Amino acid sequence: MPEIARKLASLVDRVSNRLIWRFGSRPLNVATTVPIVSFTFDDVPDTALFEGASILEKHGGRGTFYIAGGLAGSVEPDRALISPEGCRELALRGHEIGCHTFAHKAVRALPGRSLARDLDRNAAFLREAAGIGQPQNFAFPYNAAWPLARRELRRRFRTCRAGGEAINRGAVDPVMLKGVAIRQPEEDARRLTAVIDDVAANPGWLVFYGHDVAERPTPWGCTPQTLELLVRHAAERGCALLPVAGALDRLGS
Repeated sequence: MPEIARKLASLVDRVSNRLIWRFGSRPLNVATTVPIVSFTFDDVPDTALFEGASILEKHGGRGTFYIAGGLAGSVEPDRALISPEGCRELALRGHEIGCHTFAHKAVRALPGRSLARDLDRNAAFLREAAGIGQPQNFAFPYNAAWPLARRELRRRFRTCRAGGEAINRGAVDPVMLKGVAIRQPEEDARRLTAVIDDVAANPGWLVFYGHDVAERPTPWGCTPQTLELLVRHAAERGCALLPVAGALDRLGS
């Protein structure tokens, strides 16, 4: 039964994402002559601070770190999550702090006013921990969007990032910004240089998302060497390495 429930939930998430992509309104126009690459991190594991942020800074870039306050400071079998102090350090170093809900639940599991209360709670956590105001951008936990949440999310955030495994070009739904995963196997993650070559040849906005950056990564992360390869390659190809908010500013949105 648990496996059937998991497969059903996955199907619901895929259908919801497609519905939002299909019926999106008020598009964001991604028109740029300079290729833009944003490196983003979800949850956020502490290695994304220790390794990920430092790699970006080495190449003159900054990233977006989507933090779920309910995970902060927790320790899991294969990773430790960023502390409140780490959230503040990221902000002080010029990185963007985004929202990933507080409870780290799929948005469809927060019906009615539950979503608004959860987002308010995460905003309060980020205000206390990182010293920031209302976060500007959001990433769906598990990349699972929900059509009924669209109005609340659009009211609060400039963008909401999901998956989609594509470069953002032309008319883009800001409530379903597409992202490209950096994850295992490591050989596949290293081949993402080809996606960077694509955006460099035909400029648009490429949004990468990952989790941990560790020598022994989880299935959803990568090694520091692979992240270094991708960031360096993007810089060498002339891409602007911008956090999500900075990319939106560059695009005039």
